[in-house]
Amino acid sequence: MSDSLLLVAMVVVPAVGAAVVAGLPKHRTATARQLALGVSLVVLVLAVLATVAFDPGGDRFQLTTSVPWIPGFGVDFALGVDGIALVMLLLVGVLVPVVVLASWEDTAPPNRSMRTFFAWLLLLEACMVGVFAATDVFLFYVFFEAMLVPMYFIVGSFGGPRRQYAAVKFFLYSLVGGLVMLAAVIGLYVVSEAAGEGTFAFESLRQLDIDPGVQRLLFLGFFAAFAIKAPLVPLHTWLPDAGAEAPVGGAVLLVGVLDKVGTFGFLRYCLPLFPEASREFAPLVLVLAVAGVLYAALLAMGQTDMKRLVSYTSIAHFGFIALGVFAFTTEAATGAVLYMVNHGIATGLLFLVVGMLIARGGSRLVGDYGGVASRAPKLAGVFLVAGLASLALPGTNSFVSEFLVLIGSFPTRPVFTVLATVGIILAALYVLLLYQRTMHGPPRGVLFPADAAADDADGAADGAAPHGATAAPAGAGHGATATLTAPAPARSGGASRMYDLTRRETLVVAPLVALVLVLGVYPQPLIRLIEPAVAATMSDVGAGSAPSEGTD
Repeated sequence: MSDSLLLVAMVVVPAVGAAVVAGLPKHRTATARQLALGVSLVVLVLAVLATVAFDPGGDRFQLTTSVPWIPGFGVDFALGVDGIALVMLLLVGVLVPVVVLASWEDTAPPNRSMRTFFAWLLLLEACMVGVFAATDVFLFYVFFEAMLVPMYFIVGSFGGPRRQYAAVKFFLYSLVGGLVMLAAVIGLYVVSEAAGEGTFAFESLRQLDIDPGVQRLLFLGFFAAFAIKAPLVPLHTWLPDAGAEAPVGGAVLLVGVLDKVGTFGFLRYCLPLFPEASREFAPLVLVLAVAGVLYAALLAMGQTDMKRLVSYTSIAHFGFIALGVFAFTTEAATGAVLYMVNHGIATGLLFLVVGMLIARGGSRLVGDYGGVASRAPKLAGVFLVAGLASLALPGTNSFVSEFLVLIGSFPTRPVFTVLATVGIILAALYVLLLYQRTMHGPPRGVLFPADAAADDADGAADGAAPHGATAAPAGAGHGATATLTAPAPARSGGASRMYDLTRRETLVVAPLVALVLVLGVYPQPLIRLIEPAVAATMSDVGAGSAPSEGTD
């Protein structure tokens, strides 16, 4: 296959796969999941081949292809990648097969089909590849909006008890941001037409000399859409709802990839196309970023729902990424892009482990668990690795990216950097508290009466928790499930059995655990891909390496 067709194949293969899976008979669930896994693995192979073909020292955009789409308006179906887009495609390629395998034994709610779930998943993958690979601004907008449809149905049809509310809220927030960006896209075309030739080609638009006043308006149009998608405080409120109610596989892709489109958009479009406006609005963006780090961390500490807690941690992490982008140094921005990848891996792993825990206990509530490590030590071990990666412990992948963001931001934005550093302390608190409450201590919550009662006293009534403990029935009341239908086996007392990782679950988490550890000690292959593209972006905005002195 020609290198120029690799990106086209990465879009077409999952899109065709989605159509094939959707066309299967409803009862062919096994075939649907096998096809979904096969297609997603093909995309992963294509992403690896694209990486091999990519030359970090070559042209800014490589593996390019361009076909006229709407010639009358200068719209092309144009694809290409720089190092920033390439590492995001690798992230998509890794996470989608993991999600398919994680959803392997899930069953759909009434009047729903797992065949449809896997079809939406593959269509979402095609859109995610397109949004990162597009080099035509209008094509980017099409993929940006198209992503909403499969994710809306994944959340709204296969999520938790409040799935319809969460799906509609996600859709409306994203749609409003997209419509604002559409106005800016049209405005950008008008500006290019006034300059000589109407076009949506990124490279042509990047070379335009746009009036500063017009730049401000266009910047705000793009920024609004990306700030909602990222999300930055105060435009974040859709994420905790969507993350909590989405099925675990959907939540992994929502937080691990879809939200990165926002921070990717800052780097790809806001900074190169509107450099003066980016510098002018940077202090405001940094205020929002640091506020997000601290505010979301504090809210995470107070959460009783594990999935909402993980969602809030992601909002805090996005604050660090935005800080790295708008510090305007190559070091900080390289760290921000690396953070985008590492956050997707670490938080994806954390969501998966939380989902496995909830599938066993049937409850999302932190208080319904305790002493899990005594019954499921492997599960507890992976939970610890995911938690430590989330708080950026040295030796895990997130540490390198967070460190680069902080050392790159401090010379130019010392006050914001110091304030953001407080978020590291808060991260340690909410992660370790979650782990301690659920994994350690005496068995309690969903472990009673099923497991703990069996070991407590022969005279205990069947299904009754000893020592006055209160049983938490699987899937009952406010302890809503995180999976499609909570397939945790129930015992006679109504509580679910806590068991350790199965072979399939081990296969699901093993690649992510390996990446957490390998990238924690040797991130250079990704940095080598990212740094030239980041340097080019910083050059566009008139920035570069951090100076020796700087002010906020």
